[in-house]
Amino acid sequence: MTPRPLAGAPRYRPRRPGRAGRGLALIPALGLATLLWLLAAAAAAETLPVRELPIADRTLTVEIADTPEAMARGLMFREYLPEDHGMLFVWPGDQAVGMWMKNTLIPLSVAFIDREYRIRNIARMEPRSLRVHASEGPVRYALEVNRGWFERHGVAPGMRIDGLEALLGHPDSRID
Repeated sequence: MTPRPLAGAPRYRPRRPGRAGRGLALIPALGLATLLWLLAAAAAAETLPVRELPIADRTLTVEIADTPEAMARGLMFREYLPEDHGMLFVWPGDQAVGMWMKNTLIPLSVAFIDREYRIRNIARMEPRSLRVHASEGPVRYALEVNRGWFERHGVAPGMRIDGLEALLGHPDSRID
């Protein structure tokens, strides 16, 4: 007995040779484009300006994030941050800001710093958290370091970071 198609069911028709897989040719091209985009994003993250920032009893090596793209990426996707390294976020004007840890894999502390280079508040942040840590009032800068770094070096709210003034110059200036 030969199977017959059910009434109303579409009939099976084999594809013509050469047509099958035509759409598959796009997959390697899209994969290559994605890979190139990821490499470009990684290269952009590595080209941030780097400066030395004396603070407390140490000198921090800080990457400067002063563009919207650099600030949006921050320290996301990194698996390691060396001790005495961090990222300094520089906004063009005084404002209340919030930081979160989406796609950030390492525990961090952030100091929110006003235009007079004084720490307003410090927050301890959990990896991959969507909780927003807000500045207590308008700030111009935020400094992210490994979690606990500020406490280990006696850095607390109310302290003025004189090294930041030397690093940045005038409060209205941006890093070149």
